Amino acid sequence: MVTAIVLIDVEADRITEAAQEIADLPGVDQVYSCAGDVDLVAITRVADHEAIADLVPGHISKVRGVLRTVTHIAFRSYSQRDSDDAFSIGMQS
Repeated sequence: MVTAIVLIDVEADRITEAAQEIADLPGVDQVYSCAGDVDLVAITRVADHEAIADLVPGHISKVRGVLRTVTHIAFRSYSQRDSDDAFSIGMQS
């Protein structure tokens, strides 16, 4: 499984609609609206790099109102939850 973080610039009057359309795409796990340099951040999880190559330019970029995307491929997760889950396997509370 490959995770990619996609930063998305959207026309101001289409942010809500574009966010929902992107969230509904297969392979898109979460979409966040945010303040800062971009309008939306999408977290994608797909089978392989080829699927990202299809998803971002073939689907996300074609959503009406999307102006620009920048994609970052994630190598490793360092979340606290992942660590806690790994160490709690087989333990009873």
